[in-house]
Amino acid sequence: MSTAPAYEIITVPAVGQPGREELRQQCYDVRIAVFHREQGFPLDTEIDEYDEEATHILLRLLPDRTPVGTIRCTRLKHYYKLSRLAVLKEYRKYRFGAALVQSLHDHVKADARASGLAGSDAAAKVIAHSQIPVKGFYAKFGYVPEGEEFDEDGAPHQKMVARLSLSD
Repeated sequence: MSTAPAYEIITVPAVGQPGREELRQQCYDVRIAVFHREQGFPLDTEIDEYDEEATHILLRLLPDRTPVGTIRCTRLKHYYKLSRLAVLKEYRKYRFGAALVQSLHDHVKADARASGLAGSDAAAKVIAHSQIPVKGFYAKFGYVPEGEEFDEDGAPHQKMVARLSLSD
């Protein structure tokens, strides 16, 4: 594996906070490059009803702060949803996807402790809709398949579920 260039992972400021729109747009730009231009998903499905309230996490190269990866976390009623994990193709060899998932897990644990969204077993539930070719990637983080494969935006997906312990 190649040595990763220097990078930072930042959480986009919350709704109404300074810098949110510019940083969220950088997340959108990465997502559009990966999901629309590279993978051919429809552009009109890329920005959805969750984007306004979701927590967006952005990975940027240093020192110039070039955005190359992003992931989105949405807190729903009884669980969190991991979605829109995207890393520009030329940077995937650096395991930035793994770094982004870990950042999302750290965010979920902190938020679940603060908001009381932990289950009775002191764990936070995270759901992802994985494209079939990357199910193994999510499995490395403790995600297990649940239910049948299904179509989402014209591609086969699998619901994957992880339970993050809040005791560590």
